[in-house]
Amino acid sequence: MSWAVEEWKEGLSPRVLQKIHELESQVDKLRKERQQRQYQLETLEAALQKQKQKVENEKNESAILKRENQSLMELCDNLEKAKQKISHDLQVKESQVNIQSGQLNSCKKDIERLEQELKR
Repeated sequence: MSWAVEEWKEGLSPRVLQKIHELESQVDKLRKERQQRQYQLETLEAALQKQKQKVENEKNESAILKRENQSLMELCDNLEKAKQKISHDLQVKESQVNIQSGQLNSCKKDIERLEQELKR
């Protein structure tokens, strides 16, 4: 088959044949270069897709972490409110204990006074 492809070159001058050979060599070189560039392009496209997927995964992870962070912040706020309520309740109870302690001391003094009166 190659002889049929080469048949059209018969009868051409050596100078023209040389030029045709140079052009064919250049075409082969350009084809190889095109194949290399196509391979590079495909490789870069694959790397780009991989990076896009990585970015998308990181965006998803970031969104999950933001939601988790928001949830934890709300939990902290709720715990802080509960702590403040418990602290307030504790202060109220301590105040009540102090009042009752004062009343107890007053009652003890009254009892001591009454016992003194009874002894007289």
